[in-house]
Amino acid sequence: MTTNEFSLPILSKEQREANIAACSKGCGNCGGTKRCAEEPAATSEMSGPAGSILRADEQVLPTLSRDGKRRWITPSLEKGRKWHARRWVAYGLIAFFVTLPNLRINGKPYVLLDIASREFTFLGYTFYPTDTPLLACIMLGAFFSIMLVTSLAGRLWCGWGCPHTVYLEYLFRPIDRLFDGTIGRGGKPRKPMSGAAQLLRLLVYLVCCMFLAHTFLSYFVGTDELRRWIMTPPTEHPIAFLVMAGATLGLMFHYLYFREQLCLIACPYGRFQSVMLDRKSLIVAYDLKRGEPRKKGKRKPLPEVTDAPREAGDCIDCGRCTAVCPTGIDIRNGLQLECIHCTQCIDACDAVMTKVGLPTGLIRYTSQDGLEGKPQRLIRPRTVIYATLVTVLTGLFFFILSFKFAFDARVLPASGGAPFVVASNLVVQNNFKLRLVNRSQTAQTYQFKVEDEAVTVKNSDGADVVLQPGETVRLPIDVHFPVRLTAGRGATSTKLIVSDSAGAKRELTLRLLGPR
Repeated sequence: MTTNEFSLPILSKEQREANIAACSKGCGNCGGTKRCAEEPAATSEMSGPAGSILRADEQVLPTLSRDGKRRWITPSLEKGRKWHARRWVAYGLIAFFVTLPNLRINGKPYVLLDIASREFTFLGYTFYPTDTPLLACIMLGAFFSIMLVTSLAGRLWCGWGCPHTVYLEYLFRPIDRLFDGTIGRGGKPRKPMSGAAQLLRLLVYLVCCMFLAHTFLSYFVGTDELRRWIMTPPTEHPIAFLVMAGATLGLMFHYLYFREQLCLIACPYGRFQSVMLDRKSLIVAYDLKRGEPRKKGKRKPLPEVTDAPREAGDCIDCGRCTAVCPTGIDIRNGLQLECIHCTQCIDACDAVMTKVGLPTGLIRYTSQDGLEGKPQRLIRPRTVIYATLVTVLTGLFFFILSFKFAFDARVLPASGGAPFVVASNLVVQNNFKLRLVNRSQTAQTYQFKVEDEAVTVKNSDGADVVLQPGETVRLPIDVHFPVRLTAGRGATSTKLIVSDSAGAKRELTLRLLGPR
């Protein structure tokens, strides 16, 4: 890439007035060509000093025109083998994303991110802020798994599994094609959409986005709570309703306007992959040696043995690979940040090669080494290290999980009130809250006793506590002890022993306060 140095020309008053007079829109920026309203490709012949500045030497972003305006992407559709494979994967993922919050294992959801209660349920296990080692294993394991998949298969997630791609390409773009008359082929519509069709399209978008917003909320509040919210007026839960409305509007904005800009501008994964890819990683690539030089039209068969150089490569420069790209790039320009590996260009190029009688695979899944004829190896130091780390973290996760207690118990200070109360019989009372979580798979009965015989403890109703699997309770408890235990110190400590019906025990420290 070369850098062209130029300086901004200073136009005289007469030159500026002449440009404005010659411009049909009065902008004066087109150098008097009267073509300022046309597409950048059409304005490549701009003349004049101002036009030379507005005309960029190269494309900055595939969705950005050379004059800085948004270039809307309306990709054509190529229904090749890989598109059909992606379609079935996408339908399965959509069904998975929608049904996952409704699935239960031992009465618990498969996935629940309860931020308000600071609880995370995954595969029937509930994790709390105190489960730092387990959460660290999950996060690090996911991180190294992404690195492993990327080093092996490039941006496979972006093109095949990302919810943005799945919903955009297999839900919202088909809706667009239904209303603009391009079903089955995509691309730009032959005529503008009518006002009624635009309104109906917006209503369909609203219904879909509202459904996705409710699905999104179910991952954070659970389907039972979400169902209760749906069946009651919004005035009973205004915050939840505003969150749902905000999520709906955000999805509407994203799928109506922002779209592929998420991949090009907002998503960090495309940039993150640059440190995870190497020359042996699988990518979608154009075979430069086979395709260049480009020339339109069919190729004449060459003799089997000839020393004559090829007049043209296999690329017929039809532009089909660019027309079907959902991010608007030209895959022939090499590995690019904007490529999400959706394989539409592969299907399009294979279809063209078949029509012109040339071998398929001009654009294919390969690696940078593979394009140069070097051997492709999946097993290499990087992938071995990533796979080892994922295996170790997975084993460590289950090892720690196997040593977790059958229940969690934590003593919390009672909110409000005096730190202690002295009765007339010189007995001191302290109030606490006991947080119990039944992590076992069966109902359990919990009992309490104190290590010091001079101290007694009872809960608010005086009975044993019965918890169902996964149930959590915050139980007020009262602790009584003689005033002599804190005489001269104002505080003392003892052990609270909590046991369940299965024989598991937990010892908790109680710090008792009283008069000196």
